[in-house]
Amino acid sequence: MRGDPSSHSVTKKNPMKIPAWVKPGLWGLASGAAIMAIVGFSELGWKTATRADELAQERAETAVVAALVPFCVAKAQGDTEHAALAKLRAEQSSFSRSDLVIKAGWATLGVANAPDSALARACAVKLYAMKTS
Repeated sequence: MRGDPSSHSVTKKNPMKIPAWVKPGLWGLASGAAIMAIVGFSELGWKTATRADELAQERAETAVVAALVPFCVAKAQGDTEHAALAKLRAEQSSFSRSDLVIKAGWATLGVANAPDSALARACAVKLYAMKTS
């Protein structure tokens, strides 16, 4: 049955038509999502997971340094060589003061092999501030 149209492969003359209102709606949805993402990350404080981890790490390190400063100050005040503490309080450069704390060993706590530079800076600031009070 050559002439029988049912034997031929089925071809659609009218593919499924998308209503005309869908295309502007999809464009609006895509542009709204892009604008919301831009506004969210720039103005609303959204963070990526990586950036949130970095911020959490920075805050944790700051909290640890703040907790250890009193131990560093006590170590400096208990040092038998008072010349180092007097020299630190007379020094005007903040870099030199933190360097003096490192050299004196006041920023090396516990079983650590190396001094903590952030702790040395914070300890030097505290010791220098105690000079004026």
